[in-house]
Amino acid sequence: MSARSSDDDLLQPGWRSSRRKVGAVTLHVVEAGKAGAPLVILLHGFPEFWWAWRHQIGPLAAAGFHVVVPDLRGYNLSDVPDGIDDYRLDTLAADVVALADTFGAERFHLVGHDWGAVIGWWVAALHATRLDQVVLMDGPHPDVWGAQMLKHPSQALRSTYAAFFQLPWLPEATLGSFDHAGLRTMLQGSGKADTFEPGALNRYVAAWRNAGSLTGMLNYYRALRRRERPAAPARITPPTLILWAEEDRFLERHIAEASLAQCDDARLEMIADATHWLHLEQPARINARIIAWLSEAPAQKR
Repeated sequence: MSARSSDDDLLQPGWRSSRRKVGAVTLHVVEAGKAGAPLVILLHGFPEFWWAWRHQIGPLAAAGFHVVVPDLRGYNLSDVPDGIDDYRLDTLAADVVALADTFGAERFHLVGHDWGAVIGWWVAALHATRLDQVVLMDGPHPDVWGAQMLKHPSQALRSTYAAFFQLPWLPEATLGSFDHAGLRTMLQGSGKADTFEPGALNRYVAAWRNAGSLTGMLNYYRALRRRERPAAPARITPPTLILWAEEDRFLERHIAEASLAQCDDARLEMIADATHWLHLEQPARINARIIAWLSEAPAQKR
């Protein structure tokens, strides 16, 4: 468990913090909006935490949604299981569905970025009947990422960090030394000069300091490497909007296109003048697209 007990200093008026028992773990959750309104779950990526959605929570609640934003297992104030197998995709997807269950929601909307999008793809693959609309940003369908790296050497080069993360202890030592200077540098170098507002990275560092969190975060990558390659990529049936930054330094456009090809009902929109952190850099535009997509009837999307 983590050393800190609260993120209350980050909460804005109307935001609520709680802990939810989800299977074998307890997740820290921030929510906003009226309970009983259409539920939308926001899934953050690596190496963020619930605060990644600080620009989206208020506008989505104001638009009439019940917004639920967990710290994923291994992150910030949520439980940190020890084993690599505790971070397998099936387990991560089950966490999301079980979280919706704690709010009594038979169906819900799902929004994910980076690793949150990877998990979102897998929730859509395994639990399609639980989902209404889906928005996935700069995160690959897990069944296409490896094949795209084999086809595109430039993408393989961009993804060398994922191979480095497979090593024992060395990534923790490299990224965590000097109070996580390596992770801080990675974030700063992958965005624009003003992507992270003054003091934002200090908030991230505070989350990374929690006992076991750095290893938990890296275990997402280690567990993904253990997946067996499927005979064919899983098909995605819920209506899905894919938002992809044109200046993403980690993931090339062909990954988005390959992910789109596995969808029965989806749209890909490229976001100009945005890096991997598009939800932080262009919040007004991203919020408008999320709200419009979640608010439309499925038939209007086709």
